[in-house]
Amino acid sequence: MKISNYMTRSPHTVAIDRTLAEAHSLMRQFRIRHLPVLEGGKLVGIVSERDLHLVETLRDVNPAEVTVEEAMSQEVFVTEPGASLARVARVMASRKLGSAVVVHHGEVLGIFSTVDALRALSEIAAEKRQRPLTKARETRARA
Repeated sequence: MKISNYMTRSPHTVAIDRTLAEAHSLMRQFRIRHLPVLEGGKLVGIVSERDLHLVETLRDVNPAEVTVEEAMSQEVFVTEPGASLARVARVMASRKLGSAVVVHHGEVLGIFSTVDALRALSEIAAEKRQRPLTKARETRARA
């Protein structure tokens, strides 16, 4: 199972020079918690709703003036569209990450968030329930 089958395609992004208020507005409008940050069309970071809240609680921070660059994380978990769902989920869990940005040849193709992971889990669990039991699984299910 490839991550490209479960990611959110063409994610909303924010330019590095946009304000925290603008980023928050995008997040509220589209009901999202992570925005890849771009500079000149290239991925340079990611900003989360939590990052914005943290910076906005600092003294003398005006969300209408402070830019996303000041709140973003430059350490982005980037993966290719062909990466396995299991590997991406394992890395996200071990590093306690809320998202992975899917990039191919420098272009942001998608984002895989914990919400996407839960959708994948739900889909996979539903498929397993619908599969007919084999003799071995039937024996284990009775035990």
